[in-house]
Amino acid sequence: MFRLLSPSSRRLVSMQRAPFTTTIRRSLHGRTNAVRLPARPTKALLFGSALVFSAAMVFTLPTIHLDAEAVVQNEDTTVDSATSIAFPNTLRIQSKSPLPEFTLVGVGVRTVSFLSVKVYSVGFYADLSNPNLHIPKSASPEEKIEHIVKNTACVLRIVPTRSTSYSHLRDGFMRALQAQMVLLKKRGLLTQEEEFEVQSPLRKLKSMFPNTAMAKHTPLEVILLAPEPKQTRTLILRDLGALHSDWVSPQFVLAYFEGGGLSPPLKKSVFANLEHFGE
Repeated sequence: MFRLLSPSSRRLVSMQRAPFTTTIRRSLHGRTNAVRLPARPTKALLFGSALVFSAAMVFTLPTIHLDAEAVVQNEDTTVDSATSIAFPNTLRIQSKSPLPEFTLVGVGVRTVSFLSVKVYSVGFYADLSNPNLHIPKSASPEEKIEHIVKNTACVLRIVPTRSTSYSHLRDGFMRALQAQMVLLKKRGLLTQEEEFEVQSPLRKLKSMFPNTAMAKHTPLEVILLAPEPKQTRTLILRDLGALHSDWVSPQFVLAYFEGGGLSPPLKKSVFANLEHFGE
């Protein structure tokens, strides 16, 4: 027996079978360069479904709605060529305390071991409309990154390429921060007193990760809030918690751009896009 399809169902079947493409646009510097790439119609579903967590995991202010996903603007995305994971060029995260609109600055893949296993893709976002940003075009890429991280809100959007665990990501983050401490001590930029003071927020960060699995393509957004007078800097791990530290919060982000970078392709992408950015 055959069932007749309704007009709407026939349209849906037709859409599923018909080949089509999507346009990837870049507009960081006011330029629009269109590239025709194969569309991935299931990405929005993956991003949407992966961000629904238990309401019991609410963290400290500012509160990020657990029932609200980051808004992807239509098909305005950039694809990490190493993993085919797409990142929205404009990211809006809904919160009771308003967050700015974030602009994608660059994307790259994080690989580990001598086999170059692809662990996750990461996108670096920043509030480039912040009036406190006064970056000269003549500044080096390293100086521009440091100025952005220290003066405005930023986001690291981390998307695993395969099923992993929060504890695995946690261990990688902790190693990166420990390396930052050693490096800054050698440069004379971290005193023993400051090193002692950061131990508490480091323990806080470590405790925020649950001992549970993390599904493939589940985004983890790490939000560094803009600095405010007479307040310590806030770092939010979406749906996991928040910590307050003038050292740990910015260094979590800066670790991605130190030396070769935790993701050399991300560093290369960000530096290239910031080459002509500034006043």
